Amino acid sequence: MTNTNNQTTETNIIVSDIPVLVVQKSIKHLNLGVYPPDGRVRVAAPLHFTADNIRLAVVSKLSWIKKQQAKFQAQPRQSKREMVSGETHYIFGRPYQLEVIERCGSDEIMLTNNHILQLFIKPGTSTEKRAKVLNEWYRHQLKSRVPELLNKWQEIIGEEVNDWGIKKMKTKWGSCNITKRRIWLNLELAKKPIECLEYVLVHELVHLLERYHNQRFIAYMDRYLPQWQKCRDILNSEPLGEL
Repeated sequence: MTNTNNQTTETNIIVSDIPVLVVQKSIKHLNLGVYPPDGRVRVAAPLHFTADNIRLAVVSKLSWIKKQQAKFQAQPRQSKREMVSGETHYIFGRPYQLEVIERCGSDEIMLTNNHILQLFIKPGTSTEKRAKVLNEWYRHQLKSRVPELLNKWQEIIGEEVNDWGIKKMKTKWGSCNITKRRIWLNLELAKKPIECLEYVLVHELVHLLERYHNQRFIAYMDRYLPQWQKCRDILNSEPLGEL
């Protein structure tokens, strides 16, 4: 199936039994990526590339693709959250044990000094509602950390965004709409070490200087955040969210 919109086409192909999403748009170079949680393969290719050009590019990377997919399959994953006392939840990289306390009144979350995350909810609250309360709390925690880091790096890099937001994303830690100068951050970053949040912010701001993940982009990352590859590796090795 092919969808066309604003000179962008999306096509699904199979190469050596591997499903590949091909997105053709107005870009100069072909980019191939393998994404969590299950090793989905996506190719972004220039509009003038033929189907054979794209297929050959994928074939040339088959060994690397399979290696990346195997890495994702072996990666530890969080079990499905039941939102009951005793579960471990992470807050900016630190583990906290969940303690569910049923009471009348408003829903609330508190952290204790001995790494206990207390979730106060009404009696009979469903698992889904408990998770929603926690996710909103995560959103608030992330929102409270972003402004200081964003202001710091906007000044260093010399680029500013018009807007930023937080949402759940399945395959990306962040994204940058260069035209609108808007950054989106993955809600899951509230669970990862704070340096990972900083890395994603710098990564997206650098896209305002260089659209593509080319050598120029890498040079900017090396200049502004020399340890960026370590942070990237942390995100790739940390447990993924539940499936």
